Order: sequence, then structure tokens, then C-alpha cells
Amino acid sequence: MQSKQYSIISGINQNLCFGFNIRQFPKGKHHTGKNTKGEKLGFKTIITPSQEKVKAHYDHLANVIDAHKAAPQAALIKQLNPIIRGWANYFATVISKEIYAFLDNLVYLKLVSWAKFRHPKKSCMWVSKKYWHSIDGDNWVFATKEAGENPLRLLDHTRIKIARHIKVKGEASPYDGNLVYWSTRMGNNPEMPKRVASLLKSQKGKCAHCGLFFRENDVMEIDHIIPKSQGGKDEYKNWQLLHRHCHDTKTANDSSPGTQSGCNSAKPKPPSELNWFWSEDMLVMRYT
Repeated sequence: MQSKQYSIISGINQNLCFGFNIRQFPKGKHHTGKNTKGEKLGFKTIITPSQEKVKAHYDHLANVIDAHKAAPQAALIKQLNPIIRGWANYFATVISKEIYAFLDNLVYLKLVSWAKFRHPKKSCMWVSKKYWHSIDGDNWVFATKEAGENPLRLLDHTRIKIARHIKVKGEASPYDGNLVYWSTRMGNNPEMPKRVASLLKSQKGKCAHCGLFFRENDVMEIDHIIPKSQGGKDEYKNWQLLHRHCHDTKTANDSSPGTQSGCNSAKPKPPSELNWFWSEDMLVMRYT
């Protein structure tokens, strides 16, 4: 199928524009892209990482592996993970899933050569059992095996989730005071606590208990998925954002002692008070 190839910046090859390859393929009326007015364009735009950037990234990983032939496995993983995470996050907004899988396969083959070089007289079975393990249902994970400690595992490109760009809703503005919407979209807001904003983004703006979207006038509270009284840790992996009434219900169902374990009590709480005040010639709503 023929495709049209365009450049983001006039006069510059598209492969040099931030590392993306941009092509437009003719499509029928059921698969065509649309403009901002909903009019059908007759083609679909496909954006992928450029071949030059994919090759440069793999060469970087291969050079790191070659430079750590005599280093411990943990040292190699600590060097590779930041490189993989940064590159995969950069291209996570475009069509990269197949390229991620392709790179993971190349890295696996390179690591096999790295492991065989270190143990030329050992069998393939012995080498695989030493460096690759099963972790949380995932097989063939390149990870350390240390007794009594959490294994240090190599990050796969495919573990980075593809996040499509979502247009700003309607006439929303960062200055409209809608903290819930902008925290859900961006994961941070100067007017919103960092933990709350991060949880809003990870939960896509929904309450983890009832599954309904948070609204601007809803009272939100951070809950421990596993109560601290039952051994739960005070960390992001054990936090979730709930409506106040959902939090009360969950705390009661968990038979948690509430404030005695650092959690909010399951007793009913008085409603928040809505206050309005002027800030830089703009009326802003706050709950206190």
C-alpha cells in the first residue's frame, strides 16, 4: 500500500524530527482519520519510532552489555533499566508496541551471548537457571536470585504502557480551578497534594471502590489497600483513592481499628465546607 510521508518541520527529514517516523496511509470511510470538525480525511496518520532511533537505542544497550562482561548481573541490570525506561517512556505516546517486542527479543539474544561468554564450559540449562527466573507469573525474566531479598529484574520495553494522547476536554483550562480533571490528566497539580494527583492519574479519575468518576465537589481520601493493622505498608503500591463514604465502608468491612492504625475512622464525618475566594482576579473554589 502506498503511503505519503511528511515532515513535522519544513525542510527537515521526518526521521530527524524528534526521532519519529510519520506516514499517512489512504483508508476507507470506516477507518479514515477525522479533523477537529469530525470531517473524514481519507487517510490515517501512523507515527512510529524512526529506524535510526531504534538502531541507536539497541546499539547503546549492546555497548552497555559488552562493557559489563565481567560485572555482576545486578550491576548490569542497574545500568540497563534507566536507559530502557527513559527511551520507552519517550515513545510511549505513539505506535510502539511491536517495536518494543522486537527490541526485547534483541536484548534477550544479546544477554544470552553475555551469559554464555561468562560460562563457556556450562550447559545452556545451567546458564538459563542462573540468570533467568519466573517472577509473578512471568517466565524467562532476567533477574538476580538472592535469598531473602526482592530480585532485581531487567525492565522489558513491553512493560511500559502505551499512553495515547488525549485532547483537552471542551473548553477546559488549567486556570479554571478544576483540580480533579487536571490532576487526573497530568498526574500533578500545584494546588493538589502529590499523592492525590498521582493516584488520580493512575486510577484514571475513578474511585477504586465504587468505580465512579470523581467530581470536583467530591471529598477524596487515601486508603490503604491492605490495612496497616493487617501488615499493609505505607507506600504507593498499597494506596488507593476513594470517596469519603466509600472509604468509610471499606474500613468498616476490613474491621480496621481506623485512626489507631493510621487510617481514617469509619465513623461518619461532617461534610466539607465550600469556600470561594479571589486569586489574581479569578474566583476559585476550595473545600476546607
